[in-house]
Amino acid sequence: MTKTELFIKLASPNEKGESRWVRSTEFTGEYTDLQLGNGGSWCRASSALAKKYNLEFDKSITSGNSIDAIRLAGFRTDKTFNQNIRKDIKDFYKTQRCVMLGVCGFSENTKIEIDHKDGRKVDWRVSNPSTQHINDFQPLCKAANDVKRQICKECKQTGKRWNAQNIKGNPYPFYEGDEKYTEDLGCVGCYQYDPVAYRKECVARVSKESSEHTAEFIMKKLYPTE
Repeated sequence: MTKTELFIKLASPNEKGESRWVRSTEFTGEYTDLQLGNGGSWCRASSALAKKYNLEFDKSITSGNSIDAIRLAGFRTDKTFNQNIRKDIKDFYKTQRCVMLGVCGFSENTKIEIDHKDGRKVDWRVSNPSTQHINDFQPLCKAANDVKRQICKECKQTGKRWNAQNIKGNPYPFYEGDEKYTEDLGCVGCYQYDPVAYRKECVARVSKESSEHTAEFIMKKLYPTE
């Protein structure tokens, strides 16, 4: 039984998806796996439980910021992004090397994960496995995917896209667009969205500039502080 199923069993919601307040002190015996010492991954916003139910938390019973009680406040009716990836796409990428770090290993940080290029996950076509395209995804090792996830989170909060020149030797901040995130362009143009497309565009631009300028000019563009 999964933790989601375990909590539903304990909470016993009605036909409307509503339950009583379930105290964290009840997570004993059969329900020990629900203890929140690890941060409560089973009830986070990204969890299977939160995708099906509206969750409410009470932190007022004890001192501190720990969750004292949880209840189900009805089924969710809003549309949520489906992160499932079609099997043929998974099979295509699972043995490929990470497009950022070039690894494809078996350790926790080097194993390959199939990444949604659009870190905001707002394209409902990509949410539907039947309409997904191979180029909606890319192979990233876990380490690179974890970093990208945080970068995309910050972009969503600030509206500012990540500058590729944070990596020494990258000649341009974006391969299309600029720092400001817009709905028209979305993530396209950001290094994190597609580092391969970024590199290809850089080759084309640098090649053009090298025919018009000296080698010293190009080196200063690539390594401006040296």
